[in-house]
Amino acid sequence: MMANKRGLVFSIEKGREELPAIEDELSEWVRALESGFFLPPDAPVIPAFGRISEWVQNQGYEPAAQELFFSVADYYLVAQALAHGFKLVTHEKPADTLRKVKIPNVCIGLGIHHLTPFEMLRRERVRFVLANPSPHPG
Repeated sequence: MMANKRGLVFSIEKGREELPAIEDELSEWVRALESGFFLPPDAPVIPAFGRISEWVQNQGYEPAAQELFFSVADYYLVAQALAHGFKLVTHEKPADTLRKVKIPNVCIGLGIHHLTPFEMLRRERVRFVLANPSPHPG
């Protein structure tokens, strides 16, 4: 992936661990990616975990929602973005609920820039080009 080689697009190791469990085309794609695509938690991420934990615990989320958030890749993804000033790309939408900790809510609460994949594709002016387009019948 060229954007990754240019230092523009990454994911996290925890995401790489979770995605293959689904066994679909996305998990096949993830297995084929080079290890440099997935960032490990490094020293600056450690204090970010604390800031995120404190914020989540002070928002009134249900205990089960907090426990789930802290056990999945979302927590690690937000921590990586907070620690390094990355923009976080997610399909999730903010929601006014205490039953699930949503990535955009945490981003808003902690001042992390977040956007949808479509916003990212528009901003980066991504173009999809078919290498060998098949001729249209008739």
